[in-house]
Amino acid sequence: MPIYLIPTIFVGIALIGIIIFIARNTFSPKKIATVASHVKQGKYAAAVRSAKQILAKDPRNPEAHYLLGLAYRADGKPELALMEFKTVNQIGQFGGACDETSFRKAIADLYVKFNQPEEALKEYVLLIKMEPENAELYYQAGLLFTKRENSDRAGDFFRKTIELDPRHGNAHYELGYLLYKSSSTVEAKSELDLAVKYRPDNYKGYYYLGRLLKDNHDYVAALVCFEKSQRDPEFKVKALVERGACYMSLNSLDKAVTELVRASRLIEKESAPEALYARYFLALCYERLRKFESAIEQWEKIYSRQPAFRDVAEKLSQYQDLRADDSMKDFLTAPQDEFHEICKDVIANLKLSARDVSGAPNGCQIIAMEQESKWRNSRKMPCLVRLLRVADIVDVSTVRSIHEEMKKLGIMRGTIIASSRFSRSAQEYAESRPIELLDKERLKALLQNAPAVGDADP
Repeated sequence: MPIYLIPTIFVGIALIGIIIFIARNTFSPKKIATVASHVKQGKYAAAVRSAKQILAKDPRNPEAHYLLGLAYRADGKPELALMEFKTVNQIGQFGGACDETSFRKAIADLYVKFNQPEEALKEYVLLIKMEPENAELYYQAGLLFTKRENSDRAGDFFRKTIELDPRHGNAHYELGYLLYKSSSTVEAKSELDLAVKYRPDNYKGYYYLGRLLKDNHDYVAALVCFEKSQRDPEFKVKALVERGACYMSLNSLDKAVTELVRASRLIEKESAPEALYARYFLALCYERLRKFESAIEQWEKIYSRQPAFRDVAEKLSQYQDLRADDSMKDFLTAPQDEFHEICKDVIANLKLSARDVSGAPNGCQIIAMEQESKWRNSRKMPCLVRLLRVADIVDVSTVRSIHEEMKKLGIMRGTIIASSRFSRSAQEYAESRPIELLDKERLKALLQNAPAVGDADP
């Protein structure tokens, strides 16, 4: 090649470079602006085509990758959007259509969406450095620390959110919930009160506020909170169960049944804790209302899912006679007047005749007289008899109370007949006093007219 041509070649190469540079700086911004316009107007397919045309000639154009990601995200293709945003992160150049702050918020949101909290947290740390007065950034970081189960750090970020924005209802809720879980009840209530004040539609806030009020025995206020929390589908069944529990504590059993039946009808997963508690509390209500067959039905449903749940197995064992023994069923379920007549028949098998019959908690009380005496001229002695239809073990306080009543009435002999069993302390208390204890097995024999049981010496 002639030497004189070399300068000409260098000049030509330089001119080509200048032309390419001028073309790129003249036409590329116009094409980028076109892509941005398509995204803004919702023309996502056109935006994708235009962005890909730019990237075909300039694969490391951060603006094109960013706008392509925005188009994918808006068009319901978040996986493709995240791939484009990761490319922007690798290139590490920002400006023009690719604003760094907007980019990092967008990629952080996608990291959260795809359950990559560590990557999302890195983005929010960078964003907080860029916008230290932005309360929402601290809130989002707090949520990510919550997912990592780092409650202390999460609490710090929620407090910083509230410091920057005292009316941030969601931050008050998240902080209140953390305090609730850590049993800091006073602080938790304060935060949850503010959460529902600034976000009246924060129904889960009402739920946990109701739990705190219920634990503090403020059942009326708790009922109001649980009523509001039902508007959140996630908490509807839980709220109904809690309302039922409140009504039980207020001894409004019919209202409790109404709420718990509603909860049981909404159950989707029988093994869920709220489902088990809905049926358990409903069974307790039926038991207290003497609707034992309905109670057994609920206990059996619980037992089929979780046999070890609370005392369900014990309850079913206690009431197993109910279906096989009609006389025991009548004793447990009869209305008050019929029950009193059954009690008279029971003590008749003890060679006693009823003189005065009155109601008593969970049963009835009878002042009875001996029908016969071993000695013709001896004086017949009165006996104070209590018949109890209960499922729980009878404790010493019940035996002590009848002894006190005997002293008050001047009666020297007492008997307790129960549809359950007696605690060891109750038996020991009665052994040194003129009180006879007849448990469920003795009662069954009396109901079946077994004189031999009644003839037994005290």
